[in-house]
Amino acid sequence: MCGIAGIFDLHGQREISADLLKRMSDSIRHRGPDGEGFFHDGGIGLAHRRLAIIDIGGGDQPLYNEDGSIAVVFNGEIYNFQELAEELTRAGHRFKTHCDTEVIVHGWEEWGPDCLQRFRGMFAFALWDSRDETLFLARDRFGKKPLHYAILDDGQLIFASEIKALTCHPALNRAIDIRAIEDYFAYGYIPDPRSIFTAVHKLPGGHYLQIRRGRKLPEPVCYWDLRFQNDSLHDETAAIGALTDRLKTATDLRMIADVPLGAFLSGGVDSSGVVAMMAGLSEQPVKTFSIAFDDPEYDESAYARMIATRYGTDHFSRMVDPQDIGLVDRLSDIYDEPFGDDSAMPTLRVCETARERVTVALSGDGGDEIFAGYRRYPWHVHEERLRALLPASVRRALFGTLGRLYPKLDWAPRIFRAKNTFQELALNGAEGYFMSVSVLNDALRDRLYSARMKRELDGYHAIEVLRRHMEAADTDDALAQAQYADIKTYLPGDILTKVDRASMAVSLEVRAPLLDHRIGEWAAALAPELRLNGNTGKYILKKTFEPLVPGDILYRPKKGFAVPVGGWFRGPLRQRIRDAVTSPLMGDTGLFDMNFLHQLAEEHQSGRRDHAAVLWALLMFESFLRKEAGENATALVA
Repeated sequence: MCGIAGIFDLHGQREISADLLKRMSDSIRHRGPDGEGFFHDGGIGLAHRRLAIIDIGGGDQPLYNEDGSIAVVFNGEIYNFQELAEELTRAGHRFKTHCDTEVIVHGWEEWGPDCLQRFRGMFAFALWDSRDETLFLARDRFGKKPLHYAILDDGQLIFASEIKALTCHPALNRAIDIRAIEDYFAYGYIPDPRSIFTAVHKLPGGHYLQIRRGRKLPEPVCYWDLRFQNDSLHDETAAIGALTDRLKTATDLRMIADVPLGAFLSGGVDSSGVVAMMAGLSEQPVKTFSIAFDDPEYDESAYARMIATRYGTDHFSRMVDPQDIGLVDRLSDIYDEPFGDDSAMPTLRVCETARERVTVALSGDGGDEIFAGYRRYPWHVHEERLRALLPASVRRALFGTLGRLYPKLDWAPRIFRAKNTFQELALNGAEGYFMSVSVLNDALRDRLYSARMKRELDGYHAIEVLRRHMEAADTDDALAQAQYADIKTYLPGDILTKVDRASMAVSLEVRAPLLDHRIGEWAAALAPELRLNGNTGKYILKKTFEPLVPGDILYRPKKGFAVPVGGWFRGPLRQRIRDAVTSPLMGDTGLFDMNFLHQLAEEHQSGRRDHAAVLWALLMFESFLRKEAGENATALVA
């Protein structure tokens, strides 16, 4: 795994500052501490940080084609590179290394942008073709590897793996995007292609940007999308056999490395299944890594030990210490923009634990999105069936009234929280699903924002992100629409961002077999009942894992990577959250109702209400402000 950065003069061949490019590279050194490389030509500069995984002695970048007319800097892995190298060699291309990066330059020569269709892996890369002065930026299908870019007022394009490299450029406008703030407090992260800065964009997964000097800057091009067919495969036995073969192949490909390799083991379905697959493919005990909490309500380490014992893994576990307040503050340095998923803390700790012994770790990421594992999916499907029984006007009148009258019971199991259900049934499908995935609902955000913030939003609502993707799903199936939306938003914006930044912060590469795009395409063709069977999510995946994983793990209630921050805000983080919500920085932005922020902390710490989610989101936003603005927050939102 690596880090990339670059500067491109869109209109001419002005000299690129070597010192500036070096600063950009240095800012992401953690992504590749094993080496650095640079390319300079008229009006173009590329930088690369290397974490050596394959062909350790011969894979330095930038890497070139035979005559040096094409250069590439690459972050990721092309798992089928050996197969592609053989094909390209037969076509007349000459390889100088044994690393996967070289198939990119020769693949570009042979197939142009269509080379992306042949790559099986995770990647973000920048390729410079001097023959027609073209810069080609591309990101893998699911968006496992990040790529950010910005167009400067002076006609330069800058790009990098992380935003911190872009902010090294003195000409970057660092004004905050007000709409990104609305997205953040709605979702807990900022979905692609927006970032916290108005000038900075994220290249979405499955897209490329092909820029020819002197031409108008084009829009990103979508080269791959996931289409749910829902009717191609109904036979359960056949599906189990097909999925078993695909999982073995995907896992085996991701075990190719010239460095020590292991796996995350949370004790959930997905990571347990991946470890079981690895154990069957490895002659040596698999190294596994997990996290523990001292709160038994959140601690799942016993299930991880169950799998570790069954497969004789070399298992390591670490306790997350709530007293480690420095870890909280470190998150803003890692993520570069507000990031509200509190499981970023244990994710960083498990990455640190793994990096002490390995350089590559496999994970179970993607199983919930690809195979419909989230608890919200059956609720959404049931609600859509109920919505179909009544006209929208009747639903809004009937369920809207019930939603207003029914008491709010946030503390109760969902089955008793009818207020939320009534409110969701009064809405259409996209609106109801938005309520399910929102970290802070509409009413809470309305109280959180100041009058100025509401004016500057100018009618914008975060649901527009979700609605756009649900409409693009090109299916009437409620489950497929929800999965598609999550694959385009929550998966790259939260899950994959969390893992990439946490792992790269400690120079660890993470690979996700369940996010092999061929598995994703296959799963999208399954009959819906093979993904969600009644209330059982990930049905076919669990059936496939039954011979490998105990039923106590496969069919226990899903917890997720939950963190007991609610208790921490009443204990070791009590003062830290008070400092955040009363911070002058938060007040200086003019974006928040400061009295309401104080009320949230008071109600939570007194035990009257549970405001853990909104308080964590506010803490992460305040941490971002302190890192980015210092004492001058007003400059960011002026």
